[in-house]
Amino acid sequence: MTALKAELIAQIRANGPMSVAEFMTTCLLHPTHGYYTTRQAFGADGDFITAPEISQMFGELVGLALAQSWLDQGAPDRFTLAELGPGRGTLMADALRATKAVPGFHDAAEIVLLEASPTLRIQQLDTVPQARHIDTLADLPDQPLYLIANEFFDALPIRQFQRDGAGWREKRVGVQDDTLSFGLTDPTPQDALAHRLEDTKDGDLVEVSPAAATLLSEIGTRITQHGGAALIIDYGDWRSLGDTLQAMADHAPTDPLANPGHADLTAHVDFEALAQAAPCAHTRLTPQGVWLERLGITARAQALAQNLSGAALDSHIGAHRRLTHPSEMGTLFKVLGLYPTGQPPPAGLEP
Repeated sequence: MTALKAELIAQIRANGPMSVAEFMTTCLLHPTHGYYTTRQAFGADGDFITAPEISQMFGELVGLALAQSWLDQGAPDRFTLAELGPGRGTLMADALRATKAVPGFHDAAEIVLLEASPTLRIQQLDTVPQARHIDTLADLPDQPLYLIANEFFDALPIRQFQRDGAGWREKRVGVQDDTLSFGLTDPTPQDALAHRLEDTKDGDLVEVSPAAATLLSEIGTRITQHGGAALIIDYGDWRSLGDTLQAMADHAPTDPLANPGHADLTAHVDFEALAQAAPCAHTRLTPQGVWLERLGITARAQALAQNLSGAALDSHIGAHRRLTHPSEMGTLFKVLGLYPTGQPPPAGLEP
C-alpha cells in the first residue's frame, strides 16, 4: 500500500467519502506524495509522452500559429506568451525557436508559465530560462494574452454524476474492506446539469470540471479585454458522456484507486463546457491531425527528413504519423481556439 493510499483511507474514515475531484487533486498534487510533485512524468522514462516530446514540429507549429494571431491583431508591442502546465518546457522552447524569425515577436513577448509542481518548475527554467512562473491566472499582466494549453485540462479535477430520474448521484471515493472503493450519493437535483436531462437516460454518467470552467472564464475575459488568442489542445470531445477517468503508470493503464500518487490521473475534456465558459469567440472543434496538416506539418516533416537517414529517419516518419494519423493522436486529440470577437481565428482553425 502506498503512503498516500494509507493517508487517504485514514482521511476518509475520519471525514467521510470524498469527491472524485478531491481524490484527483490529492493524488496529483499532494506536497510529499503527489504524482506531479515526486516524479518525472514525461518522456520515455516517465509514464506518458506528450506531443511536444514526440517531435519538435508540434511546438514549432503551435508557436507560429500564435505568432500569426499576434500579427493579425496588429503586432502589439507588449504581450504575454503563456503556457499552462508546460511539462519539461519542450513545447515553449520549440515555439520560441520557430518564432525567432518573426520580426518583433520576441522583443514584445513576456514568457510566463503556470505550473503547480516545484520539481517541474526547475526543469522548465532550465529549458526556458527567460520565463517566469505564476501561481494563478490572476498573476498575469494586463496586456494581450497568447496562451498555450496542451494536455493541461485533462488533468484538472472532475466531478462525476450518474443520472437517477430527474436527479443525480455523485460518484465518490470511500473505503470498503480496508481499501479504496467507489460509491454513489443519494440522488439530488443539480442545476448545472439541468440541460443534460435532455440527452441522457437513467444510469448515464457525466463529468464536470468546475476548475476548468473557472480558468476558461478568466482566459476569455482577458482575451476580450486586452486581445490575444488561446490554443487548447487535448483529448476529449464536444460534450461529456460516460466515465473517462483513467490512470497511467509505466505507459500502461492501471486502476485509478490501486496506487494513489504512483499513477497519472486524467479524464477526457468536455470542450463544449470550455467554449461556453469563455466570454470571447471560439473556433470549431478541430481534430489535431487536420489542424497540423493545415499548418503545414507535412512540408515541415519533408524538410527535416532531408538531413536524416536510417533509424533517425524512421523515427521522424513515425513521429509525423503519431501526431497526425486518425488511428494515432490525429483524431483523439482536438484543438479549440479562443480569440476576440471580430478578429480572425487562430491559424488552421475555423470560426
